[in-house]
Amino acid sequence: MTHSYSYTPTTLRTSVKPRPWVSLKPHEGHLEVPPLPSKPRSDDLLGMYNINTHIIPAASPRVTPNVPVPEPPPHSSKKRTEKDLKSLGLELIEQQAQLCEDGYSGVTDERLLWNCVNRYVKKDEKAKVRTKGLTLFLVHGTGFPKEIWETHLCFLLAACGVIDEIWSWESVQHGDSALLNRQNLNGSFDWTDNARDIANFLINYMPEEVETSSLPIKLDRVSASIGESRQKNGFSSRTLVVAGHSFGGCSVTLTALYFPALFSSIILVDPAIDTFQGMMWEFTKHLVGATLIRRDQWPSREDALRSFKSSPMFSAWHPDVLRLYVKFGLYEDESGCVRLKMPPIHEALVLANLRASRETWELIEKLDEKIELLWILPGKENLDVMMLVELSKQRAWRRPANSSNIIFKSAGHLVPQESPEELAQVMADFLHRKYNISSEKSKL
Repeated sequence: MTHSYSYTPTTLRTSVKPRPWVSLKPHEGHLEVPPLPSKPRSDDLLGMYNINTHIIPAASPRVTPNVPVPEPPPHSSKKRTEKDLKSLGLELIEQQAQLCEDGYSGVTDERLLWNCVNRYVKKDEKAKVRTKGLTLFLVHGTGFPKEIWETHLCFLLAACGVIDEIWSWESVQHGDSALLNRQNLNGSFDWTDNARDIANFLINYMPEEVETSSLPIKLDRVSASIGESRQKNGFSSRTLVVAGHSFGGCSVTLTALYFPALFSSIILVDPAIDTFQGMMWEFTKHLVGATLIRRDQWPSREDALRSFKSSPMFSAWHPDVLRLYVKFGLYEDESGCVRLKMPPIHEALVLANLRASRETWELIEKLDEKIELLWILPGKENLDVMMLVELSKQRAWRRPANSSNIIFKSAGHLVPQESPEELAQVMADFLHRKYNISSEKSKL
């Protein structure tokens, strides 16, 4: 039996004034295409979907100026207290907020960055691709690589096999993208840039047709006329369904606010669209501080897995998702040890930049009502979830029209990691209903 929150009016507001969208401009001149930082995939999903990794140049210029990456706090032999962690977190949050209040008056950052994206497409080159068939676009939460969805995808594709193509996004400082960009990553990160990067991909680089044949590693830019048509009328040959978790949910919502024609429906998995008041503010300070000092190196992947299994957070994950994180979220460094692809300082910088999340809270009530929203909300009976129930209720009804929500009693905030099978079934049911798909015909 599913549970949901009944209509709840908004009483929580922010004082932030949303900024205008910063337009994209193409990189000029020849682009030196870097090699992929990880070996090409030789595996597949369910024996039926090929997996390929592609890259595109990220949006330019960046919203934030070119500023140095802050030095992480020194390692301490003493266990840091809750007060210590909140103090560390608050210091970084305030430093990042000051950059914003200064009007980002620094040097414009036009350094070339890259986004990696995984493409999952049916292996059978004779497979029938439907006109305006379903394309699923997945956007991860903070700290997770693009492959984090693959356990969920296996369950989803077993229940709903009519998805023609899947793209899994990776922000510039996450996963393989982080390895490509390590020399050019900034000392500040505005979530608006992730939304702009997503817009850049959807408008300028997602191929016009679903092709079962291979594509170049660096995706070709579509013509200007196709890009302009997408912005006004959406995709000519695709129906785009998006699922975004946490930071990813906020990012895709912000993209949809400015380019609604691209989107048919959005599944928001506990999106980080927030006011950051009360308990959420206290939790965020702690999270930023704890992230700054998190461990990022282990002797081997086996040691990393054992370490994660001893953690209350990671031990709650589905074991297959945890194995994906160890396989794709770490890389072997020059010393022979394994290290997080996303350095903790950059994870903390993402978590510490709160403005775009607050702006999205204010703006989402204006999101085009033609885009159906399905909110996936945590309902596990733990203190963190219970203390944020009122926030969850209001968030799920910020845009009441054409919107529904489902509470997952089995999961906290990390729904794709903790309950990938349940999430897959809910998404399959949603797709069957929304797009009139027969359950029998959709089975693989």
